[in-house]
Amino acid sequence: MWLSLVVLVGLYYLLRWYRERQVVSHLQDKYVFITGCDTGFGNLLARQLDMKGMRVLAVCLTEEGAKQLRVRTSERLETVTLDVTNTESIAAATQWVKEHVGERGLWGLVNNAGIIIPTAANEWLTKQDFVRVLEVNLLGVIEVTLSLLPLVRKARGRVVNVASILGRLSLCGGGYCISKYGVEAFSDSLRRDLFYFGVKVAIIEPGFFRTNILPLERFSQTLKNQWNQASSEVKETYGEKFLASHMKKIKSLDNMYSEDLSLVTNCMEHALTACYPRTRYSGYSAGWDAKFFYIPMSYLPTFLVDTIISWNAPKPEKTL
Repeated sequence: MWLSLVVLVGLYYLLRWYRERQVVSHLQDKYVFITGCDTGFGNLLARQLDMKGMRVLAVCLTEEGAKQLRVRTSERLETVTLDVTNTESIAAATQWVKEHVGERGLWGLVNNAGIIIPTAANEWLTKQDFVRVLEVNLLGVIEVTLSLLPLVRKARGRVVNVASILGRLSLCGGGYCISKYGVEAFSDSLRRDLFYFGVKVAIIEPGFFRTNILPLERFSQTLKNQWNQASSEVKETYGEKFLASHMKKIKSLDNMYSEDLSLVTNCMEHALTACYPRTRYSGYSAGWDAKFFYIPMSYLPTFLVDTIISWNAPKPEKTL
């Protein structure tokens, strides 16, 4: 019995291995639109797909970011500046994409642009602090997707949304975790909507990687600013020791980051080029911390997750 089970499991993984290595044909004719290409995952993915011969439409927030990317890629790659929080900017970029892809449609849409700051204890923040992050990470993803969806549907292509392991476990206050939970939900509903049109939707759930989304010095300074703007009641409740512990914890993050961004961009590439892409890429290879700690932890009972997270978390001065 056990031998039969081992054989069946082995055959399952062998079949999955074979299926996942089937690559879509004529990649050199396919257009991929990637947001957040100034630095980080988007920048590396744009260069990676360009080397594969795909037609990359790279989106940067700044012209300087676009210029630096063009220097490092072939003449195939084209750039456009876009603010994902600005409807007019999105409309202009959509028209630009239409002119480039023509009747072929858009094979791939990668929603990668994102921010994490401000992040702090929720009570230290204002509504606008939450809105600022949600506009980029969630509402920007939704508006860009809805604008380009007709072109993706025409190509029967792919939508790849970058969420986070923090879309499964809410480890910090502020809008970031909320936005990534939202990206997960939007992607799930979108996948079911587009199934009937042959469009596949994949979610990327990276762990902790060293990118410009979270420069530690700026993170520390922003946290101090949030503390300074908090009310006297909040400061008295949390205490200076809480702030000091929080600052120390931020510095410790430097040892937690993975330097190998290709773990994530390889997942993105697979989602765009494989005949049978996965629905979610997290424990698959988007970081060992995601695979062996955060993903298993997300399936634990809530009370146990709360206990684990609060074990080493800073404690407010006035607690029960």
